[in-house]
Amino acid sequence: MRSTLIPAMTILSLALVACSGVDIQQQGVDKFSAGNYRYYTWRTEPLPANTYSSDPVYTIDPVIRREVDADLQSKGYVLDKSRAQFSVDYLYVSGMQQGERSELASNITPYPRVTPNRQVNQAVVDNAIALGGVKETNNIILQFNDLESNQEVWQATLSKVVEDANNIDASRLDQNLQEYLERALEPLPPAGQ
Repeated sequence: MRSTLIPAMTILSLALVACSGVDIQQQGVDKFSAGNYRYYTWRTEPLPANTYSSDPVYTIDPVIRREVDADLQSKGYVLDKSRAQFSVDYLYVSGMQQGERSELASNITPYPRVTPNRQVNQAVVDNAIALGGVKETNNIILQFNDLESNQEVWQATLSKVVEDANNIDASRLDQNLQEYLERALEPLPPAGQ
């Protein structure tokens, strides 16, 4: 019994680590690869660091720039504004996402039906309430544009459901963004020669 418990707990732990809660959607890298890029620049200047704003974009701007620069430079790209072949930009936007409806819900109510003479399954009702309805999301859209043609050559979108908008932990945000951006930029090819 004990010998099967340890592997089962290990598999469960790995499965939970793999579920990050962030949806990352990337475009194909064909257009980007065809450009055979080596030099890049940021499309916009960094946000001022001495601004005392509660807007999260002031917290994430330096993290996004640092992590994207580190990842691109590890692939051989060079940040050089004068010789740049493509530009990097990002958008930070809030959005809304429709939640999932329970299979037991009807077209009249989003909550599971109650069958007469049966006990209500409270777990099903709780899941329907938690997963149903509209959810607020925070989205980061990374965009790479060819500077000669002014056309987008690659894009990645990172979306996360907002769990507590009033509690922003900067250290956790930094660590999470590092991991998510690394995953988002993973399919990019090494720099051209």
